[in-house]
Amino acid sequence: MGCVVAVAAVVATLCSAAGAAGRPDPAGGLRMNQLQVIATHNSYHREVSFAEQKLMEQHDPNFRNLLYSHASLPVQLAEQRVRGLELDVFPDPRGGLYARPLIRALAGLPPLADPAWREPGFKVLHWADFDYRTNCVTFRSCLRQLRRWSDRNRGHVTVPVLLELKRTDPRLEDAGGAKSPPWDTAMLDALDAEIRAVFPEGRMVTPDDLRRPGLTLERSVLRYGWPKVADTRGQVMFLMDNDDQRLQDAYRAGGRESLQGRVLFTDSRPGRPDAAFVKQNDPTGANRAVIADLVRRGYYVRTRSDIPVAQAADGDTRMLRAALASGAQLVSTDFPVPGMAARHGSDYTAALPGDGRAVRCNPVTAPGRRCPHGPLEPARGR
Repeated sequence: MGCVVAVAAVVATLCSAAGAAGRPDPAGGLRMNQLQVIATHNSYHREVSFAEQKLMEQHDPNFRNLLYSHASLPVQLAEQRVRGLELDVFPDPRGGLYARPLIRALAGLPPLADPAWREPGFKVLHWADFDYRTNCVTFRSCLRQLRRWSDRNRGHVTVPVLLELKRTDPRLEDAGGAKSPPWDTAMLDALDAEIRAVFPEGRMVTPDDLRRPGLTLERSVLRYGWPKVADTRGQVMFLMDNDDQRLQDAYRAGGRESLQGRVLFTDSRPGRPDAAFVKQNDPTGANRAVIADLVRRGYYVRTRSDIPVAQAADGDTRMLRAALASGAQLVSTDFPVPGMAARHGSDYTAALPGDGRAVRCNPVTAPGRRCPHGPLEPARGR
């Protein structure tokens, strides 16, 4: 008999893969860095209550930049054509460190009731004690949501996940707020282990997958390129947003200059042994040519199409157009679908041009005749 529809999702995935055996991949021979996708910035972010927003306004003149909310991660991936995520991660090895936000107490609200805040591990939020609401409290729960979606949609292109490793604000610490433990090598080891607990080998693209014997990670990427799309479908990739040299040194400590055995690609610079991923958030002006040059040379680049909430207020798409034209493989936005910017006064939306696809050929590394015809992913699942 063929595949039975009523069986578990994993069996359905296997049946689908078996049915596709022998078929040419729709991306042809394209490599990961020859695609371009839209990602969400602070993909977990939800706004705090109106009572807390009134307090925000008193203490932060830029508080309006925090007035946006994202759908859950699976909805973004399935319904909003998003193929990249960003998570801000705080260490909480004992649990409960961020369960009593100062701003919530000042607004006369009770402690957070969700027991996930008291679980040990890592938490995902924007600004401890101030801008804390999130659509997935624990890092592991965020990863599990992504994994479940991926399991149901094994034909998806590699989803990059940008991680910003955060610490608490000293000003709020002095006011009685939480104080996070440091991101030392042991904490970074624990972060890698947390990721590997959800995404095993074969479901991630890691630096070890790119590095060739006897070569640094950078030389491997520039000489041999990134893996093919056909070989990395159904996988994810983790990128370090931080450019803090001390933090990166702690991650590369112990003879890991080329990220040997590590999960994350560091935000590096050309000439360093760990250089494969480069962040250039501003694509405007001369930076557009800088990004295009990095992309042509073989680096994987992240940029942004908007900054909260300037473009949402005036509808200006110049930054978006520059980001897309630059060839940056990962273009991040706070406004991936129509309607999200309406509260700020415009219909601004950051999306790939064309017919609503989640992924397109890179305009710099795979333009024109090098781009296969038709969708680069199977039909979207839920």
